[in-house]
Amino acid sequence: MDANIGAGFEAVFLDPVGQAVQQRWADAALAVAFEDLDPVSAFPVVPGRRWGPGLWWSATTGRHVAAGSNAMRIQLMVLDRAPDVTGLAGRPVRLLWRNSRGLVRSWVPQLFVRYRDGTALLADCPSRPDAGGERALAAAEAVSVACEEIGWGYRRLAPLDEVPAANLKWLAGYRHPRHRGRTGLLEAVVDEFERPRPLVEGVAAVGDPIEVLPVAFHALWAGLLVAAIDVPLHERVLVQAPASGGGPGLSSAGGRVGGGRRAGAGIREAG
Repeated sequence: MDANIGAGFEAVFLDPVGQAVQQRWADAALAVAFEDLDPVSAFPVVPGRRWGPGLWWSATTGRHVAAGSNAMRIQLMVLDRAPDVTGLAGRPVRLLWRNSRGLVRSWVPQLFVRYRDGTALLADCPSRPDAGGERALAAAEAVSVACEEIGWGYRRLAPLDEVPAANLKWLAGYRHPRHRGRTGLLEAVVDEFERPRPLVEGVAAVGDPIEVLPVAFHALWAGLLVAAIDVPLHERVLVQAPASGGGPGLSSAGGRVGGGRRAGAGIREAG
């Protein structure tokens, strides 16, 4: 641990009526459902940037998550597909600590992720590994220590490569349950890909592509079907149901990150 990082982490967050609360970090981590909280502070608006703060509708929670940048939206897409993620929130907690000189330092991680086993991840989503400069890297070290103390994880999540990011953006447009189609259609689509076959062939075998393609894309988003993540999606891409055996899976971008355990195949650590 860096000698400049001191002990005694505190958490600041908003209660359900919007009042700021400051509490010992270890106590707050145990008792507070950060995934249900509003941002403790707004995402900054940076003039000249193409992407600004907004909301991401989460298929995992059925609610909106505050997002501050395009890089963060991509990471939300990745995590929204991960089967062991149960909650997501944007900037719900500020961490405070004193360094070795007694000076108060603070940081608001961009993203909170709750896992099915109750553990959690705090994360930042830089657009490049050195984004934020020395202050961000020093804060990352401190927040890592705070998370390790309670058995959670912290990461600076690097952007996905261009092709996987484009694939996820496309499939995210079909994440809503309305794209399951009429009763029985989703099941019919998945059954048609019991063995690997080109997307267009399996879709045509089920019915009218205008009706069936959105259902196939929803199945790919949900992990009911898999395809290669590192090549552009196209009509001849090989698709299969994951239960039919090994093969490239677009779901490889949805692996678990953080919690002090492992990073998924589609997300790399940065910084």
